[in-house]
Amino acid sequence: MSDAPVKEQRVTKQRVAIGAALDTLDDFVSTQELHRLLHEQGTRVSLATTYRILASMAEEGLVDTLRNGEGEAVYRRCSATSHHHHLLCRNCGKTVEVQAPEVESWAAAIAKANGFTQVQHTVEIYGLCPECSAA
Repeated sequence: MSDAPVKEQRVTKQRVAIGAALDTLDDFVSTQELHRLLHEQGTRVSLATTYRILASMAEEGLVDTLRNGEGEAVYRRCSATSHHHHLLCRNCGKTVEVQAPEVESWAAAIAKANGFTQVQHTVEIYGLCPECSAA
């Protein structure tokens, strides 16, 4: 763990607007999609500022971030406060938060068997949700 001081973030109108917009979304959103949504709502924020604020929020643990099927970073304010994983629909973007104790055990065992410590992992499962599968 680092002894570096935590950088305190200024609370700006743009940061509040981005947080509020994320609170209304159920699924992961790209920076560009969020930027478009903010502009549709009349919020003036540049794309560069949107990128910067989302990156800052991810670093602070305020949003989850992952790469979608195209490799683009997407963000979501998750309801789970502990470590968790996601099921993501490749078609519509629907997201389901999942606890996966088997994954946690497997990751710990693999790390231990190879002498690794302070291990972190991310597991995202992509597929088609029931609605998209039925279509």
